[in-house]
Amino acid sequence: MSILISKDTRFIIQGITGREAVNLTRENLDYGATIVGGVTPGRAGRDVYGVPVYDCVRDVVAAHGAVDGAIISVPPGFTRDAAFEALENGVKIIVIVTENIPRKDVAQMVELANLRGARIIGPNCLGIISPGEAKMGGVGGPAANTRQAYTKGNIGIMSRSGGMTTEIASTLTAAGFGQSTAVSIGGDAIVGSTYAELMPLFEDDPETHAIAIYSEPGGRMEAELAEWVVTNKSRLPIVAFMAGRFMDEMKGMRFGHAGTIVEGVEDTTAAKIERMENAGISVAERIEEIPELIRKRLAEKR
Repeated sequence: MSILISKDTRFIIQGITGREAVNLTRENLDYGATIVGGVTPGRAGRDVYGVPVYDCVRDVVAAHGAVDGAIISVPPGFTRDAAFEALENGVKIIVIVTENIPRKDVAQMVELANLRGARIIGPNCLGIISPGEAKMGGVGGPAANTRQAYTKGNIGIMSRSGGMTTEIASTLTAAGFGQSTAVSIGGDAIVGSTYAELMPLFEDDPETHAIAIYSEPGGRMEAELAEWVVTNKSRLPIVAFMAGRFMDEMKGMRFGHAGTIVEGVEDTTAAKIERMENAGISVAERIEEIPELIRKRLAEKR
């Protein structure tokens, strides 16, 4: 099994004729994705690597039937409208790769997704991959690189950094641990799906035996995760890596992503690490320690 996507997932790409989206189209097709159509207003009748282009999501659905997902790669000012259009046409899983979207727009997209029983991954993310099953987004890069870094297995991955999603997967693969599903959740202050919100999906997946997490300073996601793990008595061993420990001495400094500004003591790496460890989450000092900590936690569980 996998979470969110599978080999049967049929999706579209909104903004498909843009430079980044053209690359995404090729990378996903090469990995075996089923992309039924693309959307760019005013470009209907064209195609991108054989994927037909339409003026709107409604036209794709009319031509090909219901679609499961959408990758949105449009300018920030148009992202909310693109997400609304997808949601109102029955799309249930949306990966938003666009960054620098106003927070108000992100909040509105997430609220509508909740009302429609849909899920947003991102914004400012590289998407989702279930190795050997499906890929939806830019995670892993070209198909050959993706197959090298990601292998099918039993470790779930959640990461605020798209690049570090692949770094963790590659480290796990080298140590003999394949992955069930990896999710680049996005680095913005507001994202569609947090660690805690994705945990029930991994918890219900019998093929996920443990989880690796890459986290950063700023925000409340780690606190929510720790609370969820304790409250729900999670069956899954979790190993986290916390980047940016040096930031505890640099209050107000941003670290890479928009969501990593430290606004108070509870946002610091030290506080996050303490909170996670108190919840039974192991915290690695270095990325390369993750496989051994997972091995240890799985052995303890047995």
